[in-house]
Order: sequence, then structure tokens, then C-alpha cells
Amino acid sequence: MPTAGKDGNKYVPYEERQGNESIVYFTRDLSPEGIMKAYEKVNAKISGKVAIKLHTGEQNGPNIIPSAWVKKFMEKELPDATIIETNTLYAGDRDSTEKHLKTLEVNGWTFCPVDIMDADGTEMLPVKGGKWFTEMSHGKTMTQYDSLFALTHFKGHTVGGFGGANKNIGIGCADGQIGKRMIHSTEDDTWGIVEEEFGEKMTESTKSTLDFFGDKVTYVNVMRNMSVSCDCEGLAAEPVVTPDVGILASTDILAIDQACVDIIYAMTADEHKAMVERIESRHGLRQLSYMKELGMGNDRYVLIDLDHDEQRITVKDCVKNLKPFVRIKP
Repeated sequence: MPTAGKDGNKYVPYEERQGNESIVYFTRDLSPEGIMKAYEKVNAKISGKVAIKLHTGEQNGPNIIPSAWVKKFMEKELPDATIIETNTLYAGDRDSTEKHLKTLEVNGWTFCPVDIMDADGTEMLPVKGGKWFTEMSHGKTMTQYDSLFALTHFKGHTVGGFGGANKNIGIGCADGQIGKRMIHSTEDDTWGIVEEEFGEKMTESTKSTLDFFGDKVTYVNVMRNMSVSCDCEGLAAEPVVTPDVGILASTDILAIDQACVDIIYAMTADEHKAMVERIESRHGLRQLSYMKELGMGNDRYVLIDLDHDEQRITVKDCVKNLKPFVRIKP
């Protein structure tokens, strides 16, 4: 039986990383227009039948990307795209297709097609180079799409430490009863996976999806309403205490998630205390090192400011003069 690897509770500063750099774009514009601005920089290979993977949330969840924002974005950028989701393993508002459809209606996801991909079955896809899996179970209809746009609400996560693009795809494309159970389970406990093993299994699931889509994948992460809880917790999520930051975009999944984590660490101690504690106590940083080991991207990047003539900036520039979190209406 394989064992977990590097310590996921130890942050690696940028200057200690090695390898190539990818490009990550940044805007402080938290709005539908900000999403458009970011997406337009990284959408060159998105074509054909497009799937948008985002977290549509539990009923009335307060922290998800607002459906009204996504509606406005899609009307301009991807009018023929389909939002994709899968049912949940945990008991809640989305653990059956019937309940999931009701939750989509409650949360306002009624303006475009939403494909609950495991509503009518599952499909196994290979995991190349993994140590836990040789294949992963996905929603059956995922393979009907040509391109994937991961529109991710960056936040904390109860088990994974943080939820970025890796979590959005790795958990979100795995089907509810087989794939998600594979990721979360030990041999004798459905919810027994913790720390490095969870991060590694989730990352292998993501890699399976990305290997299927090839270079027809792109990423936008929204750093807004960042509770230490996942959007899976809905109204039960911990209160938001981390300031809003902005929106990032890249064609490199590791670079964009790494940049978001670096931005969190660049905040003041008071601003990032809760999020850093959540990430490190769950050994969430293993997501990043394992993505690099699997060849999924670069943990070094050039950060480009879309608000100021596309100048190169640092993560410290992204967190200057942040204001304490105040909930804003969609």
C-alpha cells in the first residue's frame, strides 16, 4: 500500500522553489467584468463544446460566486457553454439528482444548462503516474465536452486545507458515489482520509480529468468571501474573516493555486491567521507539491497586473491596503 509523501504543513517560500515560470494574471476587480477581463487572457484554446466547472453551492450558501455574475459572464463570453456538476457523497442538498436540481433552482442556476454528470451513470478514466489510483470514476457525461473552464471560488476546505482549482476539478468531476468515495476513503472508513493522503488522492483525480482534456483547459480563481470552510458547508460555513483580494487567471493549474496560496501568506498575520491555520493544520500544501511531482504545472510564475498596463507585480502588491471583509450583495 502506498504511503503519503512530503509534509503538507510546511510552506515553501518562492525563493526556495526551482523550475520554469508560468504566467498568472491578476485583477482587483471583483465583478462579472473582472471575470471577463481575466478569462479573456487565458481562453485561446477553449473551443468546441465547453464545460464550465464551478461550485454551485448548497441551498442559499452565502459565499459562492454569485450566479448573477456567472450569467453576465456567460452571456458575453460563453453563451453556448454548459455548467457541469456531480452529486455529493455527503448527505445534504445535493446528494441525489432530484435534490441537486432543486438546489440549483434555489441558488439561481436557471439561466443556462447545468449537467449533473453522474445523473445517469459514471465513466472510468485512467490516472497516469499516480501512486494511489490507476483510474478514477467521473460523471458519465464529462467525456462529451471538448474544453473545460474551471471557474473556482478560492477558499478554505475542512479536509484539504484550501479549495482551489485542484479541488474544484478533483472533487467536482468525480462522481458522487464511486469517485468521491475513492478519494475520501481508507480501506475501512469512508471519511477516514486526512492530510497528505487526501491531497494526493484529490490531485490524482484532477490529473485524470486534465489528461482527458489536454491543453483545452483554463482557470480563473476568485478570491472573495473566503471562509475557512468549503462551499459544501453552505449556511454552516465558518464566518469570513479573510479580506477579499481579487481574481486570478492562468493556463497552469499549479501556478494559479500556488499564487492564491502565496497571496494568503503575503497578508498580515491578522489577515491570514485563520486561513493559514486551516491550510497547515490539514496539510493542504501537499496539493501543490504533489501537482509539481506529477508534472501538472509550475510553482513559479510571473504575476501580471491587468489593472495597470499589464505590469509585472509581486504577491505583496496584491495585498496592499486590503480592507477587512464586509459582505457585499451579489
